[in-house]
Parts: sequence; structure tokens; C-alpha cells
Amino acid sequence: MTTSTRWLLLVLGAVALLGAFTAGGMTGRRDLPPWPQLSVLKGHLAGTPPPPESRYRFDANGRIVADETKTHVVCPAQSDRTAVLLVLGQSNAANHAGQRYRSAYGNHVVNFFEGQCFVAASPLLGATDTKGEYWTELGNLLVASGTFDTVVIAPLAFDGSEVARWVDGGDLNALLIDTMAHLGSAGYRVTEVLWHQGEMDYVLGTSAQDYSDRFLSMIGTLRTYGIAVPVYVSVASVCLEPSNGGFKAHAAHNPIVRAQAALPALDSTLRPGVNTDTLLDDLDRFDDCHIGGSGTDKVARAWADLLLNGRGKVGG
Repeated sequence: MTTSTRWLLLVLGAVALLGAFTAGGMTGRRDLPPWPQLSVLKGHLAGTPPPPESRYRFDANGRIVADETKTHVVCPAQSDRTAVLLVLGQSNAANHAGQRYRSAYGNHVVNFFEGQCFVAASPLLGATDTKGEYWTELGNLLVASGTFDTVVIAPLAFDGSEVARWVDGGDLNALLIDTMAHLGSAGYRVTEVLWHQGEMDYVLGTSAQDYSDRFLSMIGTLRTYGIAVPVYVSVASVCLEPSNGGFKAHAAHNPIVRAQAALPALDSTLRPGVNTDTLLDDLDRFDDCHIGGSGTDKVARAWADLLLNGRGKVGG
């Protein structure tokens, strides 16, 4: 190839490159060379842009630990008319519901987290995701009943957490110990423990015996740290569809349900919680797993009835 031929090819290549550059610029087609290449080069030179700002801050486990919109209040003193609820479980005990609530009684329904109190409002600090939950509405119902003046909600709930993570030595057991320590340092004595979990263990195929043994291991941790109050055990195993990590169909009489239903007979401080498997129908779950607006109302009222009955009063 002669020198003149090489020069001709270089000129033609430059003209073609300029034509593509111009065409892409005039037509908005950024898929034409050299626009993709220039975009990559720009990314290398400028670095990765920072993520958009959020009002929320999360810890390594994905739970909300800060929210710019929260109203900080002085933690209310506990009396015999105070409910201090330690809420434990997975996504349907966390901020994954389809309805948000806020305290209808100001600082009489509070969210406790790491030694501080905030007026309760969805999503609650201490649990995963940023959607809704029903514990705040439970607090509203308890205050409205006249039985309680104040409700303190201390959530510790993680999306997709199986019971094995809550056993003595498990990663969530360590966070449970930390939460109990914060409550004690703030002068709070837990009055009820509310457990809503089991959907993940149904998917994993956990046996009834293993579920029971692992749950009782967690109960041992509570007792070791001085929490000997009633623990309400929900019956919860429904979470359908692969998009939620579940199956397309659900077997009602499964090992998880059998274990959860049998647990109250094994310890006098264990009590039946809300059975969301039977309480909720298809319309109460917005994605075949997580609880929607109609469902959160049902679940909050069912919990209120249980706790008010436990205190010697029937909820209305």
C-alpha cells in the first residue's frame, strides 16, 4: 500500500467519523459511534456520580436507622398504663406493608430506637424498608381503648429473615440483645413481645421440630436478659410468588403452622398471636405476600383485641 493510499484511507475514516458524530448530535441518536465511546470515556474521567439524596439512612442489614422527617421527643416515663412492645420478625412485621400510619395521639405513641424516642409514624426506625406497617395503628387502638396512656413500640424486623438467624449465636440474636440493652438503659421494661415470622421458613422447608427448637432458643435469650413477659406467637407462613421469594401455591397445614400453633403449649409465657394465614384473604395482600391497606386494619385490630384481652379487657 502506497503512502498516498494510506493518507486517503485516513482522510476517509476521519470524514466518516465526523459524519457519525454530527449525525448523532443532530438526530439525538447517542447509540451511533463515537457517542457510546465518548460516554464511557466521560464516566472514567468524571468518576461515578454520587447517589441521589434520601431522607432515610440504613444500616448494613437494611433497616432504617434515621429519617429526616421524624419528630424527636423525650421518651415518656413508664407506668402501669404503658405498653412497651418489642416487635420481632420478618417483612410482614417490618415496613413492607401497603398502608402507612402515624400516631393519632402525638407523643403517647412512640417509636423507640437505640435509646431515643420519636412520634410513631410509618416507616418505623429499627425495621427494613420504607413502606407502611400496622404497629403504629395498634398503638392508636390501645390508647383509644382507655386501657393505656402510652404505647412504646420497639421494632426489630428484617425482610426475609429465617428463624435460624434469631437463635442464640445468630446475627439477629446479637441485635436483639443490643435492642434489649437500649430499652433497659432507657428505663423501659418490656410488657409484651410480638413475633410475626415464618414465611421464609415455609419456603426453606424448615421442619416443625427445627422451627420450634430455634424459636425456643431465641426465647432463652429473652429470658437470659430478664424479659419473662408474654410472647405472642403469630401463625404466619403465607408469602406467594417467586417475585417475593415464595411459591405460586400454599399448603395451609404445613410444618411452620403446626410448630407455631403448638408453641404456646410448651411454655406458660407463650401465647397465640394473630393468625394472618387465616385472617387475611387475597385482597388483603397487595402482592400475594405483603399486607395491604385492608389487611393492616384487620391485623392491627386483631392484635389490639389480643393485648386488651391479655390485660383483662375486651377490645371494641
